Amino acid sequence: MDTEVGGGESSNPKKQRKHKGKHDKPKPWDEDPNVDRWKVEKFDPSWNEGGMLEVSSFSTLFPQYREKYLQEVWPMVKTALKEFGVACELNLVEGSMTVSTTRQTKDPYIIVKARDLIKLLSRSVPAPQAIKLLNDDMQCDIIKIGNLIRNKERFVKRRERLLGPNLSTLKAIEILTGCYILVQGNTVAAMGSFKGLKQVRRVVEDCIKNVLHPVYHIKILLMKRELAKNPALANENWDRFLPKFKKKNVQQKKVKTKEKKPYTPFPPPQPPSQMDLQLESGEYFLSEKKKSERKWREKMEKQAEKTAEKKKKREAAFVPPKENNGTNEVGSSNANENSEVAAMAKSLKRKVKEFRNNQADGDVRAESYIANADQARPKKEKLSSKSD
Repeated sequence: MDTEVGGGESSNPKKQRKHKGKHDKPKPWDEDPNVDRWKVEKFDPSWNEGGMLEVSSFSTLFPQYREKYLQEVWPMVKTALKEFGVACELNLVEGSMTVSTTRQTKDPYIIVKARDLIKLLSRSVPAPQAIKLLNDDMQCDIIKIGNLIRNKERFVKRRERLLGPNLSTLKAIEILTGCYILVQGNTVAAMGSFKGLKQVRRVVEDCIKNVLHPVYHIKILLMKRELAKNPALANENWDRFLPKFKKKNVQQKKVKTKEKKPYTPFPPPQPPSQMDLQLESGEYFLSEKKKSERKWREKMEKQAEKTAEKKKKREAAFVPPKENNGTNEVGSSNANENSEVAAMAKSLKRKVKEFRNNQADGDVRAESYIANADQARPKKEKLSSKSD
């Protein structure tokens, strides 16, 4: 018995290994170029004639500002869901919308689409646009962007970056991806094909995380659209054709690091209090009258110092500047020249007096006067040199 049991245990893993991946065999339609694996076929009610065995229901809350709009649009939503055999209810007391399957429901996946429909209605998507979700080729994705960044100011700036001026960036993304996009609060609601929703999610997350600007994503999508038109490049890698954008590092403010002081187990000395300072100066023991007198005296001393400084500044404008005298050699040469000039001036004055006296007497001799002047001049120079 024991040997049989042991043999059975040892044979089980062999059997598991043998049958592992038995369904991963290549299928005949895998290599068929005519098969479109992304195509979603329209549901045929004949596939599920028996209907649903159990009732499935989903409900979601909506904000109060959407109440009036939902009341107006609810008949249109109800008729759209009735075509697929789905019942819906609008509860204004609780502020909720509920969808549930009925006996007429044939498509088992339609209840999931109805759940996404009421989610989109609660997130401010217009009813005519949200009803398109019930088609088989239309899917939706709700991207939560509120928890991707903590700083609220940065979040608002990056969300505006996603919208662009006059919603131009958002419209460009909608055209290139073929999806409807609505940015509302902390979420982004998108409707479209699976391929388009994947692209929208990448663009939105990269924008909020500051990985890549939406404009660069638009450039890449444009190039991909042009490359898709060329059938020769259908099965090739497009990375060599796509642009690679490098993120530029913006110079940030350098954080000033404080020098670490050597560690000491003892705490720093406690600074003296105001009472300690008064005790040291002796002010603590003075009476209130003496304290006020002391303060007044200090105030007057400071005032006197300031008035003296201001007076000096005012008087400085009236002090004459000091004359700059030349060097000693220049001064001595000037003194010699001045002495010679003074000697000549004295001799001329004396000669003028003599000339007047002679003229008065009537005995005027010009030649003797000129001769005497020539003889007297060097003597004066000698006298001036002796005086020097």
